[in-house]
Amino acid sequence: MKTVNMLDAKTHLSRLIADIEQHREDEIVIARNGHPVARLQAIEHPSRETVERRIGAAAGAFTVPDDIDTPYGDLARLFAGEANDVSDRPGSS
Repeated sequence: MKTVNMLDAKTHLSRLIADIEQHREDEIVIARNGHPVARLQAIEHPSRETVERRIGAAAGAFTVPDDIDTPYGDLARLFAGEANDVSDRPGSS
């Protein structure tokens, strides 16, 4: 584990990040006045297996009705720009 002071961290941030990315360092501690205040370390990326397992995770948990994309009366008319023709609203006569 490498420790750098705040000024060095500001001056050489790109190099420090490159050290982490290229696995030259696992962790870099940034100190202020000799006291550790922050830690720079790589982010763990999910494995390909984890991502593939996530896709389709809800398979079989619910059913999609056959008419899922059938337009609904008022809503279809509103999208078609026929807002004035909607007469079955509450309060309309």
